[in-house]
Amino acid sequence: MSDKWDWRFLSMAEMVASWSKDPSTKCGAVIVRPDRSIASLGFNGFPRGCDDSAALYADRELKLERVVHAEVNALLAAREPLHGYTMYTWPPGAGPSCARCTSCIIQAGIKRVVYKNIDSSGFKSRWAESGRIGLQMYAEAGVEVVHV
Repeated sequence: MSDKWDWRFLSMAEMVASWSKDPSTKCGAVIVRPDRSIASLGFNGFPRGCDDSAALYADRELKLERVVHAEVNALLAAREPLHGYTMYTWPPGAGPSCARCTSCIIQAGIKRVVYKNIDSSGFKSRWAESGRIGLQMYAEAGVEVVHV
């Protein structure tokens, strides 16, 4: 069940997404402890120390090979175990995360994922299938998925 805190942290994920240098996709993730304090933040971008020039983002195939997704960046930036925590993801989509990120989120022990749902027919088709796979993986692993 969603509440005012879900909307607050989802709005924060949207703001964190704006920090991305990727001109085509701005993604953000916020990991929250059970006491509603923030454990970690992440946005999509190239690894620290690597060239992140606009020319590299303009080359789609190269960008897709180099980019670290927001969810994984948030997991990597956390300085504590994340078992039982909640992750908020942005932008709205057919699922809260791609299948690749879903596997990392599950392995980290996140037990609740919140995202803003949209009709999958309006979602970028290149990620829709991965999002559907991710939702199935969350169900198998017993991760609560909340769409607001």
